[in-house]
Amino acid sequence: MTENKNVPPTTTDAGIRVQSDEHSLTVGPDGPIVLNDHYLLEQMANFNRERIPERQPHAKGSGAFGTFETTQDVSQYTKAQIFQPGAKCDVAMRFSTVAGERGSPDTWRDPRGFSVKMYTEEGIFDMVGNNTPIFFIRDPMKFQHFIRSQKRRADNNMRDHDMQWDFWTLSPESAHQVTYLMGDRGIPRTWREMNGYSSHTYSLINADGEKFWVKFHFHTDQGDGNAYLSQDEADKLAGTDGDFHRRDLFDAISKGDHPSWTLKWQIMPYEDAKTYDINPFDLTKVWPHDDYPLIEVGKLTLNQNPTDFHTQIEQLAFEPNNMVPGVGLSPDKMLLARGFSYADAHRARLGVNYKQIPVNTPKSPVHSYSKDGAGRTVPVTDPVYAPNSYGGPAAQPEPGGEAGLWHADGDMVRQAYTLRPKDDDWTQAGILVREVMDNDARERFVGNVAGHLADGVSEKVLVRAFEYWRNVDLEIGDRIEIAVRETIGGESKAAGMASAQSISG
Repeated sequence: MTENKNVPPTTTDAGIRVQSDEHSLTVGPDGPIVLNDHYLLEQMANFNRERIPERQPHAKGSGAFGTFETTQDVSQYTKAQIFQPGAKCDVAMRFSTVAGERGSPDTWRDPRGFSVKMYTEEGIFDMVGNNTPIFFIRDPMKFQHFIRSQKRRADNNMRDHDMQWDFWTLSPESAHQVTYLMGDRGIPRTWREMNGYSSHTYSLINADGEKFWVKFHFHTDQGDGNAYLSQDEADKLAGTDGDFHRRDLFDAISKGDHPSWTLKWQIMPYEDAKTYDINPFDLTKVWPHDDYPLIEVGKLTLNQNPTDFHTQIEQLAFEPNNMVPGVGLSPDKMLLARGFSYADAHRARLGVNYKQIPVNTPKSPVHSYSKDGAGRTVPVTDPVYAPNSYGGPAAQPEPGGEAGLWHADGDMVRQAYTLRPKDDDWTQAGILVREVMDNDARERFVGNVAGHLADGVSEKVLVRAFEYWRNVDLEIGDRIEIAVRETIGGESKAAGMASAQSISG
């Protein structure tokens, strides 16, 4: 083949020009392949190793890159440089489903991950969020069990509705999130049209050392955040375009239709958390906007697609322990556990030096004593220990304290959060059904729940599920049981009561 100066020559991974893209080295045209065809061996060996383990939850997803700009003055709440008026930084974002594997359809009914990585002047700030402001559980001891209940059975390796509802109905704190999941927002129309939330409560500290509690809300600028796919639409897309959400985002950005979100905060004064009538650190609860209204902070815009999905998206690693000065954790038990578990998951999946993968590398200077390990590419220099007297980096604490510190005392116990006057598992889910959903949305909700329950859920779990929904809302619970019984056969308690009333009337 003659040289084409408009096309670069193929090389090995060592940069050595190869002789053919098509033919192995053989003894004569019909003879055996020889062991010294190093390019063939490199190609086969690399192919055998080019997959990395998928994420445990949130395996299916995609993302893009863009910018964040703080457009309002919120400096009274935080000293973080990125949240000072006019501050800008680059961002990476990833959207995902929770339970599905890497090749699963985008349109399964599932919460959507909404994770943001900000490359700030003070280091990386990661927000690991979802498209719902709450979650299924409030204690990390149950997280592994929850994920297993949503994945696949041990015997037939299939997903199982009975397993899911068995866990949910034995975990009443899940009611608020399951109500979200079974409503319209359980299948967003596109990633561009959904909101994102920190869900967790974080802490802030300002330049004067004052502390606040905060929840992050990213409100889509592409509508009201409620655009959805019906169950029928989602089922059809799952069979005809399993990458529907991934394709929509990529195509929109390619055409110059850059999606954006407005960041808003709910701010709670530090002392309020001690006496507020619900636990403000309970991940299954929202803060009523009447008590803590949203304030605008800034704008996030996505304007660049990945060019290498594996390197830029599949190896993109978010971790809630990445917090810049001025932002911290809170007594939220789930957030505290995630501060360890996410980083540990990346070490297991990508290797201990995953932060040297370019997409995970901060754009601020790094002066770390981390050393060696698989995948290390950045050379270390002596001294490799601290303290030392040879000019190595030394800790220089920020004046005014840290955001993620708070007073705590008491014996070490294994107990649930202390209940507040309005802490219960059903009230906020009931408000969502009665006050947020309109009649049409409630009708779809009943159909979604009933369709899910009628698909292989055992009788003992069904009985608990009907009671679960009656605790949320009595009428909705009765309607769900009637719909399920009509589908699978057999009279429900609610249907029997209605029939008796009709006869007596």
